[in-house]
Amino acid sequence: MRPFSASSFPLFDSFPDAMIAVDGDGHIRLVNEQAERLFGYGRDEMLGQPIEMLVPQQLRERHVGHRSKYVRDPRTRPMGIGLELTGVRKDGSNVLVEISLSPLETDDGSFVVSAIRNITERKEFERTLQAKNAELEAANAAKDQFLASMSHELRTPLNAIIGFTGTLLMRLPGPLTDEQEQQLRIVQSSGRHLLSLINDILDLAKIEAGKIELHLEPVRLHEVIEEVCDSLRSMATDKGLAFDVVLPNEQTLVRSDRRALSQILLNLVNNALKYTETGSVTIEVATRRTSSGLHCDINVRDTGIGIKPQDRERLFQAFEQLEPLSTRRVEGAGLGLHLSQKLSKLIGAHLSFISEPGKGSVFTLTLPIDAKGIA
Repeated sequence: MRPFSASSFPLFDSFPDAMIAVDGDGHIRLVNEQAERLFGYGRDEMLGQPIEMLVPQQLRERHVGHRSKYVRDPRTRPMGIGLELTGVRKDGSNVLVEISLSPLETDDGSFVVSAIRNITERKEFERTLQAKNAELEAANAAKDQFLASMSHELRTPLNAIIGFTGTLLMRLPGPLTDEQEQQLRIVQSSGRHLLSLINDILDLAKIEAGKIELHLEPVRLHEVIEEVCDSLRSMATDKGLAFDVVLPNEQTLVRSDRRALSQILLNLVNNALKYTETGSVTIEVATRRTSSGLHCDINVRDTGIGIKPQDRERLFQAFEQLEPLSTRRVEGAGLGLHLSQKLSKLIGAHLSFISEPGKGSVFTLTLPIDAKGIA
């Protein structure tokens, strides 16, 4: 052992934290420069004084008991685990601190060395962060409530408009003139377009908020493609386009979320039909084996306007329209492909494309085939 004095511990002042050594009676025997700066006392003002001089007045009596208990069972450990510790400066102001205690044996007896760190700024930052987190949680809760409300408040009247328009077009209430039928079809088409846009915006908001619910399960691919084709075939017929589907004889099971897969394919096929004035749109399904397993490629091929090389980087960005507003030939908000790419990643699929301006495009959705394979 060695005698206990400042000269015996020359490295004491080199520690980055405030260091204070206390004897068995609780008197300060050694301090470093960092302790002087932290508490505002000179070294001579602290030496020989009870350590309680640095403890808030209301806690001093309790601190004596804690100190005596530590002396009876000394070991290296943090002080006040789970508590917010406060020290008192010479000017009476408080400082938030973090303290580690260590026993020290010397020729002069047993001492307790306290390493003290000023954590006031850190605690203030944590409190600010907690307040911001509370604000964000409140904002997210409000956003979730808004999404839930909008999902109902916007979709319900639109579905009613589309439904009653369909009833009128079926002539269930009575006959229609040619002009009335034409006007109702415009109402129906506009309603469906608005509903599709609302669905895309709400789904995108849910994805960005991490609130969208997906259920990955075995999905019969043929059934999904047939449903997509049934809903869009009239669009191809109205434009005089050939609309073909090439499927394997066997039923293919893919691992996916059925609703998300249907939405992706609806967007891809709808885009192909919108941007194709003459020729055809074809859906092809093919399976292939890769190093990561058996996969299925769903190709949506069109003979439309194609995509210019300079536009390809913007293709999957939200609210991007590749045609100028003054010459735009089709309706849309530029959300379909952006949403499709987001959904593709969420279901473990990959969306890619190749295109040649003036000759058409092929969009490919690659999905893992379910473990049950091909039925």
